[in-house]
Amino acid sequence: MPTHTSEQAVFRALSDPTRRSIIGMLETQPMTVHQITAHFEMSRPAIAKHLGILQDSEIITVRASGRERINTLQPLALKSATQWLNQYSHFWDEKLLALKSTIENANKT
Repeated sequence: MPTHTSEQAVFRALSDPTRRSIIGMLETQPMTVHQITAHFEMSRPAIAKHLGILQDSEIITVRASGRERINTLQPLALKSATQWLNQYSHFWDEKLLALKSTIENANKT
């Protein structure tokens, strides 16, 4: 079971749009820092900082391959965030059904 601290790290990592984009890129294949940096208009050190946060939260793992560092997505690390969000799905289902009903009733009158 994930600890409160690891959940915080995952949510912190997910809070940034650049890191979410990196996660999306790594979903299809492992990539080097250079490959990831090529997709952004920011410096390699800035991307490395984002990758460090993703690594600290265990969303990615990094392995050395010669002079390159290969970044690989670890999707199970996202499970704690998914489980936490799923706790609230029934709340939103009820709210959306109520909204639908209100709109349908307004259209009838």
